[in-house]
Amino acid sequence: MRTQESRREIAGLDTTVIDAPNAMSAVVLLHGYAMQPSDLTPFAHSIGIPARFFFPRGPHASPVRGYAWWDVDTEARERMLAHGPRDLVSQRPPGLGAARDQLDRFLEAVTAEFAPSRVVLGGFSQGGMLACDFVLRGPRAVDGLVLLSSSRIDFEAWQPVHARLAGLAAFMSHGERDADLSFSAGLALRDFLAASGAAVSWVPFEGGHEIPLVVWRGLRKFLAPLLK
Repeated sequence: MRTQESRREIAGLDTTVIDAPNAMSAVVLLHGYAMQPSDLTPFAHSIGIPARFFFPRGPHASPVRGYAWWDVDTEARERMLAHGPRDLVSQRPPGLGAARDQLDRFLEAVTAEFAPSRVVLGGFSQGGMLACDFVLRGPRAVDGLVLLSSSRIDFEAWQPVHARLAGLAAFMSHGERDADLSFSAGLALRDFLAASGAAVSWVPFEGGHEIPLVVWRGLRKFLAPLLK
């Protein structure tokens, strides 16, 4: 399936768009901290699904490399990592609300211009956390959720609205040797979604904080029937 890649600004975000022939659905994937859209775009070229993929770039430059969806205290991050992989369940990022509002404007613009029949939202690491937070606390519903190597955040605010996950198709993956976000954090996030009534497809793998081929294959298997 031949795809076309373009770059444009959507709702103030520099976005890579990858079109497949006869695309009817939209898949929005958010990169992780210190990453950029090009870290994820190769998947959209090879998946072979008639969907339009959107890869917006986070608005904050990371001091490490790439971009982020909210600023991160790098010194505090390093102190936490010195004690091992993290679970961010009690973290309340100060920029989370602004990121959620910006994502809503982005999805509104995508819906207005492209009128997709279905919308799948997801991301890797920080991008996945934002995607999950939006599904729980944002003003619009999506048809599928993709969480790659993510964690719960601001969980106290998530719990009262957990019913919004009921019946939602969700794909999740996490590395058993993840040195950034612990595998147990991924398991706890999976269990939260399942207990809230989401239909979870779970792909654990032996690696670290990454997206190996087994995950991309699993994601393709998840998306194909959802977007047909």
